[in-house]
Amino acid sequence: MILSTTPTLEGRPIRDYLGIATGEVIVGANIFKDLFAGIRDIVGGRAGAYESTLRDARQQAYRELAEEARRMGADAVVGIDIDYEVVGQNGSMLMVSVSGTAVKL
Repeated sequence: MILSTTPTLEGRPIRDYLGIATGEVIVGANIFKDLFAGIRDIVGGRAGAYESTLRDARQQAYRELAEEARRMGADAVVGIDIDYEVVGQNGSMLMVSVSGTAVKL
């Protein structure tokens, strides 16, 4: 499955547009656990625990996007957009969502 943020793929003509495919992941944030982990983890202004959690959530969202596109019969997803939103009571969770157009090459 080809995943791209661009609207086209060079040298690969799009034969059919199959619709919008999405992938979403919501991860919880335990403020006290994360606070203490962050204190230990912050090096040079970066919080490794948060970065790792974000990276994992983003990768899972991309996997879900690719799986949905496969079910639609797509060879690729173009025009991918990724969004991060804080959700839940008191912003206790983070949602990572990706969406794009599933296409047949």
